[in-house]
Amino acid sequence: MDFRRRIGTKTRAVHDEAVSPANLEVSKVTPAVQGRPLEPDVDRFYRRLVRDTADAIVYADAEGLIGFWNAGAERVFGFSAAEAIGKSLDIIIPEPLRQRHWSGYLESVRSGKSRYGMGDVLAVPALRKDGTRISVEFTILPFHDKAGRTLGMAATLRDVTKRFDEMKALRAAVAAQR
Repeated sequence: MDFRRRIGTKTRAVHDEAVSPANLEVSKVTPAVQGRPLEPDVDRFYRRLVRDTADAIVYADAEGLIGFWNAGAERVFGFSAAEAIGKSLDIIIPEPLRQRHWSGYLESVRSGKSRYGMGDVLAVPALRKDGTRISVEFTILPFHDKAGRTLGMAATLRDVTKRFDEMKALRAAVAAQR
């Protein structure tokens, strides 16, 4: 990525990545005052945070087509950004859960609200590229236009398969002792 800074002017990221909510921001950098350094490039910080965090961050439009896929999503799900962007969320949703997922997703798009955007965490099975089922926990953040219409949803997802499997084994061990 090529980031350009101009003192006291707005800047825009110039890059060859897909357009996404993470790289649409524009920032203002203020000059040094009385020997203090320039303010950090907050937008660059946000872009790096979203792009490189270990958690998967996925943005899908109102129709459920993936528009952003960070490095964490590549690690969690096994698809590269090039493989995922433009595809349906179905690539990570197990077949038996798709109808339920799409009912909830479309209702969230219609209403512009989701309880999973208010701090509640949803735990669900998901699919990796190789077909392996994993357990993920996630929250979502709806994106709206100026008129309030939902443009899409961003989800922050974490692979909790190991913890889920440990809890399942623990429950089985307790049940066996009864």
